[in-house]
Amino acid sequence: MPAELDPNINEIITAPETYGDEALYHQAFSMLRDHDPVHWTDAAAYRPFWAVTRHADVARVELDAQNFLNAPRQFLVTKTDEDMMLAQTGSSTFARNLVAMDNPDHKAYRALTAEWFSPKTLRNLEAKVGELARETVDRLIALGGECDFAKDIAAWYPLRTIMLVLGVPQEDEPLMLRLSQKIFGSTDEDTGGGDGMASMMEAFAEFNTYFSAMTAARRADPRNDVATILSTATIDGQPIGDDERNAYYLIVAAAGHDTTSSAISGGLLGLIRNPDQMARLRADPGLMPKAVDEFIRWTSPVKHFFRTAVHDCEVGGKAIKAGDSLMMCYPSANRDADVFAAPFEFRIDRSPNRHVAFGYGPHVCLGQHLAKLEMKALFSELLARVEDIELAGEPAWVKANFVSGLKRLPIRYRAA
Repeated sequence: MPAELDPNINEIITAPETYGDEALYHQAFSMLRDHDPVHWTDAAAYRPFWAVTRHADVARVELDAQNFLNAPRQFLVTKTDEDMMLAQTGSSTFARNLVAMDNPDHKAYRALTAEWFSPKTLRNLEAKVGELARETVDRLIALGGECDFAKDIAAWYPLRTIMLVLGVPQEDEPLMLRLSQKIFGSTDEDTGGGDGMASMMEAFAEFNTYFSAMTAARRADPRNDVATILSTATIDGQPIGDDERNAYYLIVAAAGHDTTSSAISGGLLGLIRNPDQMARLRADPGLMPKAVDEFIRWTSPVKHFFRTAVHDCEVGGKAIKAGDSLMMCYPSANRDADVFAAPFEFRIDRSPNRHVAFGYGPHVCLGQHLAKLEMKALFSELLARVEDIELAGEPAWVKANFVSGLKRLPIRYRAA
C-alpha cells in the first residue's frame, strides 16, 4: 500500500458509516485518486476487489461490457451475508434484475420498457409530473415554514411519480416507501433496522408478494402502465420468469424512487450552502437543466456497482486477473479534477458535465430521463413559490455503502 494512504483505507471505504460522513468519504476517495486510483481492497468483512476511483477508468470499464461483466457480483455484501443468501436462496446474487444481467439477456430485458422511459414517451407525462410538483410544493407550504425536507418532501414526490408510472395505487405508497428505504438503507438503524442483508431480503420478499398480486391483476385487467408491460412480457415468444419479473419491479420501484429522492435533497442542500447559486437559478430558470445535472453529479446517490473481469487485463496501470471484482466508485469519479474544473465547487451552470452518476455505456440508468424531468419540475415550482430557504438543524446522511443520501434535512422557509 502506498505510504501516502491511511493504513485503514480498506476498512474506511467499505464501512457503511463512511457514507454517512460526507467529509470522510470525499477525503478517503481523494486520497485514492491522488495516490492509488485503482486500489486493491482487502477489508476483513468483504471479499477483495479493486476500487476504481478515476473517471477515465470507470468509463473505460463500463463501456467494455463484453470484457467486464455485471454478474455475478452486484454491490458490496459482507462475506457473512453472502453465505446467508447462498444458504437461503442458492445464489449469492441478491436479485436477477437489469443491474445483474449481461448480454444477451440485458439487451432483451432492457428493451421491454426502454420505450416507456424514452424522452419521447415521457413528454406525455410532463403535465402529470408538473401537477405532482405543484401538489408537493402545496404540501411544503402547508407545513407552516419548517419541515424535514428529506422525510416530508423528497421521499414522497419521486415515490408518487414512479408509482404513477408503475400503476401502484396511492394508498399503497407508504408500503413502497417503507420497503425501498429498508432495502437501500438496510445498514442504517434509522432507515432499515441496521441488520444489512437480512433486512434487504425481508423487504424483497414483501415486494415479491405485492407485485405477484399486481401481475395477476394486470393480466386480468390490462392498463397503460409499466406493471401491465411486465405482467404480459415475453422474450423470444416465451413469458419472462417470475423471479426476473419481480426483480424488474424492484429496480423500477425502489431504485427509481430512492435515488431521485437523494438527488433532490442533496440538490437543495447544495443550493442552501451556496446561496449565490440559488440566487442565480431563481434569476435565470433557463439554467435548470444544467443545475439538475449538477445536483446529480454532486450527490451521486448510487455509490458503486461492481464489474467482473473476463480476461487478464490492465486498468489504470494495474494488472487485473480474470475473475477479479472491480468496484466502480461513482461519487469519486464525479470529483475527478482531470474531468471537472474545480470539482468540489457546486456550479449550477457547469458545462460540460460528464458525470457518471447514472453509470456509463450500455448499462446507463434506464430511468435517467424521468429523474431529470421530476427534478426540473419540482425545483422550478419550489424556487418560484418558496423563499428564504435555510437550514434549521444539522443534515444527516444514510449510513449505507451502496445507495445512500440525506435522511434528514431540516429547513426553514417562507412562501413567496
